[in-house]
Amino acid sequence: MELTTPLIQFASVSKRFGDRTVLKSLNLDIPRGQKLAIVGPSGSGKSTILRILMTLEAIEAGSVRVGDQYLWRGDASTTIKTDDKAIAVIRRRIGMVFQQFNLFPHMTALENVSAAPIKVLGRAKDMAHAQARDLLAKVGLSDKADAYPAFLSGGQQQRIAIARALAMNPEILLLDEVTSALDPELVGEVLNVIRLLAHEGGLTILMVTHQMGFAREFADRVCFIDGGEVVEDAAPTQFFDSPANRRTQDFLRAVLSG
Repeated sequence: MELTTPLIQFASVSKRFGDRTVLKSLNLDIPRGQKLAIVGPSGSGKSTILRILMTLEAIEAGSVRVGDQYLWRGDASTTIKTDDKAIAVIRRRIGMVFQQFNLFPHMTALENVSAAPIKVLGRAKDMAHAQARDLLAKVGLSDKADAYPAFLSGGQQQRIAIARALAMNPEILLLDEVTSALDPELVGEVLNVIRLLAHEGGLTILMVTHQMGFAREFADRVCFIDGGEVVEDAAPTQFFDSPANRRTQDFLRAVLSG
């Protein structure tokens, strides 16, 4: 196996919400270009991993690194936050799509996708709009450029949210249960966009999901998180066909039989 420096590294990361420990000395390395599915029961710490990468949550101990830059730097007992200016640079490398679409209701689809490149990157409006139209075409919504979110289905809004994340040309894309707020008949159109992105390659994708069938198809690797710890970490075939851990076996039996 080729040894390379991981693009993302969590080292002995601990996170608490009040008295509840959400992550327990988590160690997780993600190579550049990998498609990682993160699965597990509710409250296990899955989404917290993504939120830490977006600096939406702080950590109590350990270190988090993206490339050669640290968000937090320390060991298992003490951590120092990187300065805000450096964090802002790191965050530009990362796009995130949430469970809820979080589109600006007063902006059209085109304006939602082009807003950040204009305001954050200083891109010229015509260039940002041209890129936004290309991204809307990629997610199958060329005809909705001038539509406002209130007039779009949940699946359409989520696809626009994905286009918006891609507009910043991220190296890393974080997908947090992006189909959980959708009606069942709309799930497929969003998964098709993610499937396209995965097949194109290039992006490093971390996807928290309860869609086990899609995780098996999409991912290079599946991590099962339970109680704030990595319980199982394997290639999809091994993970789903012959999981080593009893807790993983019980989880898969419950979710796949439901």
